[in-house]
Amino acid sequence: MKYLCQVWFDGAILDAMTQEEKAELDANSLSYDRDLVGSGHMIVAQALQSPKSAVTVRVRHGEMSVTDGPFAETKEALGGFILVETKDLNDAIRIAAGIPLAKLGAIEVRPIHEFG
Repeated sequence: MKYLCQVWFDGAILDAMTQEEKAELDANSLSYDRDLVGSGHMIVAQALQSPKSAVTVRVRHGEMSVTDGPFAETKEALGGFILVETKDLNDAIRIAAGIPLAKLGAIEVRPIHEFG
């Protein structure tokens, strides 16, 4: 099964880190990604830019509106994702627990809906 591991964290935590701490977190994250590739679990992983760079698009009654920023004002924001292939939910949870940012935020694990 495929699972999306959404990486949620408070950007203020990253802002408070030293350059060395950020570099270590980046190195650990890239190393974990390589481990997932090596184990055959990785489909794709991407980090996202700051929520400040987001736009929200809505279409209501045929009219489109675009607003700056994320849809909701929250402390934690979606910072990235890892799409994995695993045998079951427990395996996906094990993988999510190994994501380095799980120590600073939260990882939401959600199964992919297969159509057809």
